[in-house]
Parts: sequence; structure tokens; C-alpha cells
Amino acid sequence: FSCTTPSCLAVPLPADIISTVEFNHTGELLATGDKGGRVVIFQREPESKNAPHSQGEYDVYSTFQSHEPEFDYLKSLEIEEKINKIKWLPQQNAAHSLLSTNDKTIKLWKITERDKRPEGYNLKDEEGKLKDLSTVTSLQVPVLKPMDLMVEVSPRRIFANGHTYHINSISVNSDCETYMSADDLRINLWHLAITDRSFNIVDIKPANMEDLTEVITASEFHPHHCNLFVYSSSKGSLRLCDMRAAALCDKHSKLFEEPEDPSNRSFFSEIISSVSDVKFSHSGRYMLTRDYLTVKVWDLNMEARPIETYQVHDYLRSKLCSLYENDCIFDKFECAWNGSDSVIMTGAYNNFFRMFDRNTKRDVTLEASRESSKPRAVLKPRRVCVGGKRRRDDISVDSLDFTKKILHTAWHPAENIIAIAATNNLYIFQDKVNSDMH
Repeated sequence: FSCTTPSCLAVPLPADIISTVEFNHTGELLATGDKGGRVVIFQREPESKNAPHSQGEYDVYSTFQSHEPEFDYLKSLEIEEKINKIKWLPQQNAAHSLLSTNDKTIKLWKITERDKRPEGYNLKDEEGKLKDLSTVTSLQVPVLKPMDLMVEVSPRRIFANGHTYHINSISVNSDCETYMSADDLRINLWHLAITDRSFNIVDIKPANMEDLTEVITASEFHPHHCNLFVYSSSKGSLRLCDMRAAALCDKHSKLFEEPEDPSNRSFFSEIISSVSDVKFSHSGRYMLTRDYLTVKVWDLNMEARPIETYQVHDYLRSKLCSLYENDCIFDKFECAWNGSDSVIMTGAYNNFFRMFDRNTKRDVTLEASRESSKPRAVLKPRRVCVGGKRRRDDISVDSLDFTKKILHTAWHPAENIIAIAATNNLYIFQDKVNSDMH
């Protein structure tokens, strides 16, 4: 992989830290959200005849403020403007649409282009002011004149007051009419055209909150079957639900859970088994989950255990105590499939990210940093050394920087292009050899 466009800010401000990354369905657009409530959309440049290798460059297309900080006076709570998730809607016409959410409010935005403007109004002058009607002596036909391209972003709908707890995920249904939003204890189903009500489809809140043993951590609709969705829990389980079975999907259709190995039992077992992300494969046959130390691939037809388990950073197992003390053990890493479901990707510490080839079982550790990511430079695999002999480029596990973490990643739906959010920097890497992972 080589870097195409690192988008870097000199001094990282808390508001500039990227909190979500999402390609649209064609991969032509890439949206990022940050802690300051802004959404930045990047557009892929078309290939030019003069520079045939220029395609793949993503330039800023539009920037807008999606959410503002709010205050809940009833609960005396500040509601952050931070964008938790962005989801693109399948394109229906020339305009693009996306959903963005902070902890409480989901917004639907429409992105349109304008490169022509009408001129020659009968009743208005060039500045748009109304003419004196006594001076209008003849009728003229307004004409469209070319103008500099303008990208207009307009709020279409605001879906508020649907959640008591913080929204952790949104997912657009394959019917293109509905979407769901999940918080710690409930999942709601919304119609894209109706803002004042939603249907509660999962509610795991106990009658007595002291009996609470798990929370919902992520949820996603099946890519092809509009009645199926999955949600993950802090206990490491996945529940597949069928909306045809009942209006309230408290009873799951399938429960995917790996039995715990008693020999690995420790104080941290439950924390590190919490699933931070779940993604259906493009085929819809598999699910990919990420917990603190591993990524797992599950077959929808096999509930007892995952069919594949990959160690992301097993060398941290001996450091769980210090990671607990500095709160890093609660970091929520995301995971992603490539377009053909053959390679999976997830982030780690020290600005490292990991890739696993499901066919060859090869894996690679790469680094997203300014030093290693000059434009057009080829990324070198990195290796973490636990002890014993060290090679020249190895990095010791004791010198890893836990403040630099790759939590948010996205993979182009069709090509080997990946987007990596490293604190306040967005790195876009493109595979030189399209057929091979390395």
C-alpha cells in the first residue's frame, strides 16, 4: 500500500480528532466526522489523460457543521457535538444523502452540485432586487449561464428524542426506506421520511437497573435481507434478529457466542471480550467482529464458535493491568472487509493497523504516520518485538505509544483503497498491485 493524500493539521486540537470514516456505495466520496461536529467530504478525482495514474487522489469536496453542542436542562447534561457515525444512503438521483449522528440526534443531509445559474429575469435585476414594474417594457426568456461549481449541503430531516442513552451506531436498511439506531439498551427503527416517531425493536433494559449485566455495543442490518439485523453486546455475544418474527425482537433468532476457555480466565476477561464493532460481509454470509485483542469471522450458519480468529496485538495480553489503569482497555476499535470479503482490516496502537488475508492466512502490520507516509511512498511492514532478539526495524512492545491509536478505518467498496483516521489526520492508502494484499 502507498499513501496518496495525508490530510494533516499541524497542531491537533480536540475538536479536530476524527471520530468516524465512511465511503459511499461507489467509493467516489469519503466522509469523515470529527469531535467538533464537522463533516468533511472528500471526492475522488477522475483520471486525466495527461496523468493516467492520478486517479485515486481524494480532494476536499465539501465541509459543513453537522452538530452543535447542546444542553439537556432536564437532566443537567451537556450533549457533545462529536459525530459518532456517518452512513451514506444509496444514491437515487444526482444528489447524495447521508445520515450523521451525535449521542442524541440523527440528521439527514442532502449534498447537491450547482454549476449553472439563471440570468435575465424579467422582474429582478442582476443583484436579485425587484425592478420597478413601470420600467419593464418587454419580456425576455431567462437563460442558464455556466458558473463555478458550488456544492450545497442542506439539512433535510432531524430525527431527535428517540434515545435516552448515547447512540453508538446507525445502519441503513437494504429497503432504502428505513434505518435503525442503537444505544446502550435499545434499538429503534426509523422511516427516512418520518421524524417524529420511531419503533422500538430491541429493549434490553431490565426493570431494575441494578440487574443490568450487559449493554448493546453495535448493530447492523443485513446487506440483502431487509428483515434481518445483528447486534453485539459487551459480553462478547452476537444476536441475529428477524423482524418478521415479532414487532419487538427481544427474542433473537440466533445467538453467536464463543465458550470461554477457563484457563484464560482473568479479571479482565469480560472487558476484553466486549465486541466493539460488527460488520456483515458484502456477500451477507459472514460477520466480522472486533474485541480488544482479536478479530473474528463468524458464519451465519454456525453459532457455536467463530470460523476464524485473528490475533491483533496479542503482545498486549501481559500489559492489561496498565492498559486498565490508563483506560486504554476500553478503546473501541472498528473493523472492515475489503470488497471481495477476502481481506479484513482493523486498527491498533502506535498508529499501526493490521490486515489479515483469509485465503493465504498471511497478515501484515502497517503504520500510518507522517514519517512513513510521504505521498507515493510504499509502506513497509512493521513488527513488534516482545523480547529476545530484535531486528533493526522492530519496535519494542514497551515503546509503543498508546496515545496514537487507529480506531476508525474504512475500505473502498470495490478497490484496494483504504482510509485510516489517525487522531486528527486522515490517511488514504492505495494498493499498487491491485491483485495482492501486500
